[in-house]
Amino acid sequence: MPTVDDVLVQVGEFHLFQKQTFLLLALLSAAMPPIYVGVVFLGFTPEHRCRPSPGAAQLSRRCGWSPAQELNLTAPGPGPAGEAFPRRCRRFRVDWNRSGLGCADPLADLAADRSLLPLGPCGHGWAYDTPGSSIVTEFNLVCADAWMLDLVQVAVNLGFFLGSVGIGFVADRFGRKPCLLLTILVNATSGVLMAVAPTYPWVLLFRLVQGLVSKVGWLIGYILITELVGLSCRRTVGICYQAAFSAGLLALAGAAYALPHWRWLQFAVTVPNFCFLLYYWCVPESPRWLLSQRRHAEATQVLRLIARRNGKAVPAALQCLRAEEEADEKPNPSFLDLVRTPQIRKHTLVLMYNWFTSSVLYQGLIMHQGLAGSDIYLDFFYSGLVEFPAALLILLTIDRVGRRRPWAAANMVAGAACLASVFIPEDLQGLRVAVACLGRMGITMAYEMVCLVNSELYPTFIRNLGVLVCSSLCDLGGILAPFLVYRLTGVWQELPLLIFAAVGLVAGGLVLLLPETRGQALPETIEEVEKLGRPRKHREKKIYFQVKKQDIPLN
Repeated sequence: MPTVDDVLVQVGEFHLFQKQTFLLLALLSAAMPPIYVGVVFLGFTPEHRCRPSPGAAQLSRRCGWSPAQELNLTAPGPGPAGEAFPRRCRRFRVDWNRSGLGCADPLADLAADRSLLPLGPCGHGWAYDTPGSSIVTEFNLVCADAWMLDLVQVAVNLGFFLGSVGIGFVADRFGRKPCLLLTILVNATSGVLMAVAPTYPWVLLFRLVQGLVSKVGWLIGYILITELVGLSCRRTVGICYQAAFSAGLLALAGAAYALPHWRWLQFAVTVPNFCFLLYYWCVPESPRWLLSQRRHAEATQVLRLIARRNGKAVPAALQCLRAEEEADEKPNPSFLDLVRTPQIRKHTLVLMYNWFTSSVLYQGLIMHQGLAGSDIYLDFFYSGLVEFPAALLILLTIDRVGRRRPWAAANMVAGAACLASVFIPEDLQGLRVAVACLGRMGITMAYEMVCLVNSELYPTFIRNLGVLVCSSLCDLGGILAPFLVYRLTGVWQELPLLIFAAVGLVAGGLVLLLPETRGQALPETIEEVEKLGRPRKHREKKIYFQVKKQDIPLN
């Protein structure tokens, strides 16, 4: 009997209807960066200093001190090697209300050496050198409270993790489209509420809620578009969907430059999400999912819609469309299905490790290398440009040599680049930057490849659950990466790179254990996934005889 891929060949694998649907879902992908990395701007920490006490401020006005003079007279100088932490978080503990303090050097009457003066915390708040505002400046998340900014990103990653596990089951049980619309509504609502949140705990709560639904919505959009197009276009559509995320990075940099106040920025990047609710009338349910749930009439209706929009005739074989394996009851997705059979169990373990690796190396390399220059907007913009060459390399290689080898090579290149960076002398800065960019390129390719291949290694009825559960490991990696970088660099500056190298090289080796999926139709049943692990010649021979035996015309 014909499959969905067979019918799509007749009604259009990537014609007008799929192109329109792709553009709509690509907008959803481009709206994801403000949630994933928006903390770069929402939580920007500008240069800051202790706000002077009322007495010091009054003396400053009377003496006509400039801000630089006031800072030098009320706070200690920079620490060793120019470290500015002491003057950001400490001030001289002096009674500025006492009489007799002069304007030239009021501290000279108190101590012959300023280093002998007692220091105290910033008891009157901080002054920030920025024309805008951020979560940091509004809630004073600096010095002893700087760790509270980390919780904003931890809340997002925690939401990613919990949402991937919970809502992934819902999407496979009740459908892609209802779950997508639900995540859009919750994401948009919580984003607007965050923009008007009165206190820091409320900001954390709404950020957590955004994390619960936003990544799930992004992945459902990815799975939905790959299930609506034909086999020959699936990989290109998947990579371009991820490239839309990269385009969103560039747009985020522009929006942050135009709106330096974090509440207005949060509002501006969130409100457009309400427009995605119009997808109720524009985006259909996945016919593959409908068929896996034995809802044949609805699946046929969607394929008829695709044929009509594409200007194609409805093939007669559409009436014979059935799932590969009939059952008395429609299958219900279960977490046990991800480890029940040998091949799927292997796929699950290898994919979980690779999701974890991609997240740790991707975020860890950015944090370890840092951004050159002092313009946060340009630095962020340039870092986003790195994503596009990685996508281009995938498109140029994935059909020629398959998925598995480029994916393994990307992981190994990233690991080898980390290892090489350990031994490059600091005076060869140009070489260090080039190797770091090579590593970033490799892990970006690996990140996009794991998302592409993950959906190709599970049958339809647990595909969404498989992708979301496996990708939940990248959320744990995102939580762990800052600790690997900032804690281990205190022991040895290059120690995180050694760990990244080992993790990346192991990931590349494990990828070689997975079957090649180039040219394979999306599996519909567990049995089809198990056949992916068989030797290629045996599989092709069996498929050949099946085709000869079931020679059903599609016209």
